Amino acid sequence: MQISENGATTPSFQVITATLLPPSPAGPAETPFPPVAAQLPTAVPVEGTTTSPLNVRTEPSTASDVLGIIPANTKVQIVGKDPGENWWQILYPETGEAGEANEGKGWVTAQYVSTASKPEVPVIGGDGSNPANPSLPLAVIQEQLNVRSGPGTSFNSLGTLNPQDVVTLSGKDSNGAWLQIEYPAGPEGKGWINAAFAQAQGVENLPIVSNAGQVIGTGTPMDTPLPPTPTVVPAPSDNDSTQAPAVDIVFTASGTHAIQFSSDVSSPSGDSDDWIQFTPFTTSVILELACPGDGLLTVEMLQNDQPVPNWVNMSCGQGKAITTQAGIAYQLHVRATASGDFHYTQFTIKITSVP
Repeated sequence: MQISENGATTPSFQVITATLLPPSPAGPAETPFPPVAAQLPTAVPVEGTTTSPLNVRTEPSTASDVLGIIPANTKVQIVGKDPGENWWQILYPETGEAGEANEGKGWVTAQYVSTASKPEVPVIGGDGSNPANPSLPLAVIQEQLNVRSGPGTSFNSLGTLNPQDVVTLSGKDSNGAWLQIEYPAGPEGKGWINAAFAQAQGVENLPIVSNAGQVIGTGTPMDTPLPPTPTVVPAPSDNDSTQAPAVDIVFTASGTHAIQFSSDVSSPSGDSDDWIQFTPFTTSVILELACPGDGLLTVEMLQNDQPVPNWVNMSCGQGKAITTQAGIAYQLHVRATASGDFHYTQFTIKITSVP
């Protein structure tokens, strides 16, 4: 029986006023990966009681294997938590149905476990690293989304993930817009998710995986320029526009607080423009821009198809705190800077809603 379970270097900022309106109530900010101490003390188990039948899973995610089911009103011993405090790690000596070893522990959703007080237990994988496999980073899901059999919406849906699920990353597509994850129900135990809905660290170092599941390249750190090569091809057209942006995200207090979007542009040939639309729920957002390649980009911010007053083009490696109007859609227009020579630039924009 399966039981359903209900998310660096700090850049220097300059403040730009997009719309001068009375502030609206601020919602909670995204929960970042907190720092991890050099050595965590041995956790003292905290007792809890299940309020509903619960799946016990191998990882803090509905994407992971089920080790077993705990009935309602069962006492459990809590010894850890995920970064978002939405999952408890408990003592669970049983072995899963597939015979996988779980080192005497498992994960249950915190929502259905009652405790006398907030459990003071260590964060497991709190720096975004994977304690089970340090070479593969973790990601926290920001909004309910489909897991697909390949890197794109045209591929079949294998299932869904919920906000604050934690998944193990194993690769990415060629432009970083889709991430491959460990997903037992998928082909060869893999699945794909849209990178815009996942909070992760170390994505730039993931291997590049083809649609057929073959590793075709290795990740390049975002702060390392790509070596010049005459074989660079123009950026492929993604057919986005101001009317049909590549990403259209609505931030909410109880859902998505941040997105990270990666793509590429080139000039004078290839796809020269990308459009990203977002609707904040607070009166401030932080924009961060990173660009391997030659970095010849122009970034504009618009509201109602009009340039935001006093906007200054962002530079690669720069961050900005922007005053916004809650509930109103904004657009970022990223385009390759026109020049006589061919230029190709990959970029990643992170948008974070803050109180």
